[in-house]
Amino acid sequence: MKLPDEAKLLRIFIGESDKVHGKPLYEVIVEMARRQGLAGATVLRGVLGFGADSRMHSAKILRLSEDLPVIIEIVDKPERIEAFLPTVDPLIEEGLVTMEKVQVIAYRHSQRNPPSV
Repeated sequence: MKLPDEAKLLRIFIGESDKVHGKPLYEVIVEMARRQGLAGATVLRGVLGFGADSRMHSAKILRLSEDLPVIIEIVDKPERIEAFLPTVDPLIEEGLVTMEKVQVIAYRHSQRNPPSV
């Protein structure tokens, strides 16, 4: 897949403990993005953060949080991101969703290792 120079970045901020039918929400979202053929998705685990409720979530040893911040980033063509939003929106009960224009510098993959199914 070739991405245009100008693409969209969808960023979803949720909690690590958020679930859908017992499965981590971040896994569900990434699997949905893959099924819909989006260019790629990355899940980042935060070490510290707070959201709308102002409650701190921290990875400090003395105060280990069971609900660390998680950010899912998905980059693709604007129309593909727009089409994905209605699918993912009902799953997010608590969190933040942002979208911004990005400039794609490179998007490459190796032909040696085909994707696993």
